Amino acid sequence: MVINKKIQEAINKQINRELYSSYLYLSMASYFEAIGLKGFGTWMKVQAKEEVAHAMKFYSYLFERAGKVTLLDVEAPPATWKSPLDAFKNAYEHEKKVTEMIDNIMKIARTENDYATETMLGWFIDEQVEEEASALEIVGMLEMIKDTKTGLFMLDSKLGQRGSEK
Repeated sequence: MVINKKIQEAINKQINRELYSSYLYLSMASYFEAIGLKGFGTWMKVQAKEEVAHAMKFYSYLFERAGKVTLLDVEAPPATWKSPLDAFKNAYEHEKKVTEMIDNIMKIARTENDYATETMLGWFIDEQVEEEASALEIVGMLEMIKDTKTGLFMLDSKLGQRGSEK
């Protein structure tokens, strides 16, 4: 079954946003590494890779449904933040926007009675719950430790373990 044009257009925009997300997190990784927080940088690089995987999941889905992928220009992300807390607040706000975009695709799928797209989007909806919770948890930790060097050092060490747990 060929995918509905409205859904195809929304998914192409979502591919772009997922790739932007990857750029954003890679930019944050660069920021963190530049200020000596390599563990924070590692966490963000893992996040950047996940976002590319999300884009590819949408990309593949369009082809499975005989759709057409149209790659759009990827906007340049910011390069600096006021603090680690500022960066993670930005990441959390960004994830909320991504959730909203995925929810909007779901609304279109429901309006168009596209049950296959609804089913596929279920995975992304669950993923976004996890993405928002993860960013918000780190925001909370950073708010607790404020600017204490010891707290930042300990959190940097913890975040640097991401990706090595497997």
